[in-house]
Amino acid sequence: MTDVALYKQDGSKNGNVTLNDDIFGIEPNDNVVFDAIVMQRASLRRGTHSVKNRSAVRGGGKKPWRQKGTGRARQGSIRSPQWRGGGIVFGPTPRSYSYHLPKKVSRLALKSVLSSKVAEKSFVVIDSLKFEKPKTKEFASLLDALDISTKTLVVLEDDNEQAALSARNLENVKVITGKGINVLDVANSDKVVITKAALSQVEEVLA
Repeated sequence: MTDVALYKQDGSKNGNVTLNDDIFGIEPNDNVVFDAIVMQRASLRRGTHSVKNRSAVRGGGKKPWRQKGTGRARQGSIRSPQWRGGGIVFGPTPRSYSYHLPKKVSRLALKSVLSSKVAEKSFVVIDSLKFEKPKTKEFASLLDALDISTKTLVVLEDDNEQAALSARNLENVKVITGKGINVLDVANSDKVVITKAALSQVEEVLA
């Protein structure tokens, strides 16, 4: 079993916490991590691109000139694809780029990035984060006490709204819940700060 330091809200150490090696101590699989990131980034694409084909372009109902006798090539409409302002052939239309990987692959990818963070000593566990009301300055002080100044992913339990509001306005800080943890956010962060309650949620989901 892997032990990491457990910190209080003021940044001081409060013993150790034992992590599940089946989740946080595996050999990272770079291939499935790559596949999971590509899948997530594809799902973020809006897919709103659109062009008009010849049936959607306005005008062109009248044949521009007669079929024979003019010496020019025969034309049926000024909105044919070969005309300037005509319809587009095989152009992009609105679509969804999202797809899904098998559950086992997705879980392996998430376990891989979490294990990498633990191995890099970039995984910080906080005993609890309790705020009576949103206090961004207090959350910033916690990060300073932990000597964290780079891109940080803060993982909270579901009902900790005050802590989420305290952290969300900080530069280079992203806040998610334990049940919403994902490969792209973990891989895109330099440090992961997670509460003990959120850690239990992650272990429950990936067990």
